[in-house]
Amino acid sequence: MTASTTRRTTAAQSRLAAVGAIAVAGALLLTGCGDQTDKGSDSGTADTSSAPLADRLPADIRKAGVIKVGSDIAYPPVEFMKDGKAAGIDPDIAAALGKQLGVRFDFQNGKFDQLIVGLQSKRFNVIMSAMNDTKDRQNGIDSDTGKKAGNGIDFVDYFTAGTSILVQKGNPKGITSLDDLCGQVVALQRGTTSEGIANAQNKKCTEDGKKAIKLQTYDTDPEALLRLKQGASVADLNDFPVAAYNAKTSGGGKDFEVVGDQIEAGPYGIGVSKESTQLRDALQAAVNAIIENGEYTKILEKWNVTDGAVTEAKINGGS
Repeated sequence: MTASTTRRTTAAQSRLAAVGAIAVAGALLLTGCGDQTDKGSDSGTADTSSAPLADRLPADIRKAGVIKVGSDIAYPPVEFMKDGKAAGIDPDIAAALGKQLGVRFDFQNGKFDQLIVGLQSKRFNVIMSAMNDTKDRQNGIDSDTGKKAGNGIDFVDYFTAGTSILVQKGNPKGITSLDDLCGQVVALQRGTTSEGIANAQNKKCTEDGKKAIKLQTYDTDPEALLRLKQGASVADLNDFPVAAYNAKTSGGGKDFEVVGDQIEAGPYGIGVSKESTQLRDALQAAVNAIIENGEYTKILEKWNVTDGAVTEAKINGGS
């Protein structure tokens, strides 16, 4: 992605904030760090007897009755830990997909920037973690160097979101756009699309004769948010639903606010290994099924993110 400030989505309005009760501190306490890979959570239960799309799955997954999901479960409202289980938009969608496929989705917690490695090493069957579908990820290209870094993965697109700038309540530094971040300290989660946007903006800053962004990257978004809350950074870049959620909930809405327009809205995708074409196609069919039967819309309404809805599940629709 580039650091354009225009949207790349058919949604006409900004996405609505997901209303919830977990503030940043609460998210930190509930989720811990993203490297707690020994903890997981099931979404749905296996019931192949009444699942209309069970026969679409690979035989080994159908027999096991489970799809192992790699996820950084520290990104409310998309995924977070609640009462010892994964909750949020992604787990709810996974549970709906499980009904169609006759399997349960077992969420396993991991660091975001290691999820693709875990998928390719067969630790997971899929990734569901607010991961943007991009050509670089499809082709295994390191966005920072432009060089080949792996085989790449396929995506089944199921949601649309852009990146937002989150600042302290009252916007004490007067940040309104990416250009205002030049020479400032910015905190964000490493390995994300937001990091790529920040790096692209950093290049623009120096080309324009301005000071470079002082970028601080962390394993999880709550860590970056804590730095912003403490005043150690002037902004955090993260996905709009997440930014809006934290602006609404952290400190009772007194800690943060979202400024400026969404940046480069694009699709979230369920990540699947290039080798797992049958699983990929089964997931696409399942996403289309829940869109058609209305369950998808109900989930997005629950989390107040209907502006991110897609009308069909595309494969590798990102750019």
